[in-house]
Amino acid sequence: MSFFNTFDISGSGLTAERLRMDTISNNIANANTTRTEDGGAYRRQTPVFEPRSNDFSNHLQRFLQDGTSSSNNKGGVRVTEIIEDDAPLKEVYKPNHPDADPETGYVEKPNVEIVNEMVDMITASRAYEANSTAIDNAKNMAMRTLEIGR
Repeated sequence: MSFFNTFDISGSGLTAERLRMDTISNNIANANTTRTEDGGAYRRQTPVFEPRSNDFSNHLQRFLQDGTSSSNNKGGVRVTEIIEDDAPLKEVYKPNHPDADPETGYVEKPNVEIVNEMVDMITASRAYEANSTAIDNAKNMAMRTLEIGR
C-alpha cells in the first residue's frame, strides 16, 4: 500500500458522500411532488455504498505472482446504485387537488420525511468532513516528511 492510497481512499469517500448529499437534496426538493414522469408520487431515494475491491485473496495472489503488493488494491468506497424506498406513500385528503383520486379524494404524497433527511444530511456532512480532515492530515504529514530532508 503506497502513501498516496490515503488520498485515493479519502477521495472515494468524498465522492460518495457528495453523491449522498445530492440525493438527500433531491429528496428534500421533491418532498411535495405528487406527479412524476413515471406517474404517481415521488419516492425517497437512497444511495447504496459498497467497499471497493480490497479482497485479500486477490492481494495474496498478486503478491505470490509478482512478489510485490498490489497497487490496484486501493480500498475505499463506491456507490453501486441509487434505490427507491419501498415505504408506503402518505395519503392526504384533498379532494380539490388535481392529482386526487376522484372517488376517494385522497392524494398520494411522497414518503419523504424532512426530519429524517436533515439527520441524514448531518451524518453525510460529518462523514465528508472526516474524509477531508484525513486528506489534510496526510498532506501535512507529507509536507513534514519533506522538511526533514532540509
